[in-house]
Amino acid sequence: MNSKLIGGILLVVGTTIGAGMLALPIATAQLGFWGSLVLLMSVWLVMVASAFLFLEVNLWLPADSNLVSMAGATLGKAGQSVVWVVYLILLYAILSAYLAGGGDILHYLLATQGIHLPLAAAYMLFTFLLGFVVYLGIRAVDYVNRTLMFGKMGALCLLMLFMLPFVSNVNLESGTFGHLFSATSLSVTVASFGSIMIIPSLRTYFGEDVKSLRKAIFIGMLIPLLCYVIWVMVVLGVVPLEGANGLKGMMTSSTANSDLVIAITTLLRSKVAATLLKFFTSICMTTSFLSVSLCLSDFMSDGLKVKKIGLGKVLITAITFVPPICIVLFYPDAFIRALNYGGISCFFLMILLPALMAWRGRYHFKFGQAYRVRGGKFLLP
Repeated sequence: MNSKLIGGILLVVGTTIGAGMLALPIATAQLGFWGSLVLLMSVWLVMVASAFLFLEVNLWLPADSNLVSMAGATLGKAGQSVVWVVYLILLYAILSAYLAGGGDILHYLLATQGIHLPLAAAYMLFTFLLGFVVYLGIRAVDYVNRTLMFGKMGALCLLMLFMLPFVSNVNLESGTFGHLFSATSLSVTVASFGSIMIIPSLRTYFGEDVKSLRKAIFIGMLIPLLCYVIWVMVVLGVVPLEGANGLKGMMTSSTANSDLVIAITTLLRSKVAATLLKFFTSICMTTSFLSVSLCLSDFMSDGLKVKKIGLGKVLITAITFVPPICIVLFYPDAFIRALNYGGISCFFLMILLPALMAWRGRYHFKFGQAYRVRGGKFLLP
């Protein structure tokens, strides 16, 4: 496996595993573990199929084509306008969630070291540090992401080993299947697999190497599924549903991430586990923030037809980061709330839209046959 393929896989993993992973146990807590498992598997299958349909459509167009161009070529001006609005809502919602979660974690980590900043200042600092990496471009994001991803996966494995002995069967079975289709659990789960947005950037990175693109997407989406299943199991098994430090109460908290960290560290009573958890949660926010920010900046560059060179690069960077900062400053509880909005947008953009664009491109415009997802019309609505 070559270095570029590894980097591509890690970009997909980094886009997928982030704030959504931290929100999953909170959002699916009322389902219990078995209900959460059914939901995770079902959503993953749908999202993988949608990702390959998205890739098929992207390959019909020139490199550097993003969703705006894809929608325009297959759905016309009306479809393109709808995509503009919904995609901006999605990316700004997810970026706001990651910014809220990342700023909250940074604020908590600094406080543990005796550095007390206002929460708003933590948001600004988090955005400035990572925004500069995104400003430098996909190669910088790739290298930083690779380093962080290896640390994140190592910390996650060790953390789950620490937590497994504390898992309680009573806690795992505390939920009910009746919440399987609740708006929060479904929308947050869909948003947690929202890696489709990185595909245009991957296409730019890999060029016309379709085989590597397919591998990067499939492996990059399989790894998060496995991590999510184990993570949800250990968190739901350790943290009770009800009570002062229960998962149910975190759903409406403005500091849901730090609340989860505090609840787990209190229950485990292990300094090593506490350190691993702080390290893992901070990197989760960092990698996803980088990937989603890159997606949004590429989308803006394509949609506004502004090249990321010189003043154009500064403009695209400002458009990418200023709105989510404003959202988080006005809505401090943006973490779960923004993921809910992101999940709703995901239904349209990452499930319905790829199938619709593929249908129009295949059967109406008769676009290229170089790569086609198997399944024919059966896979499409």
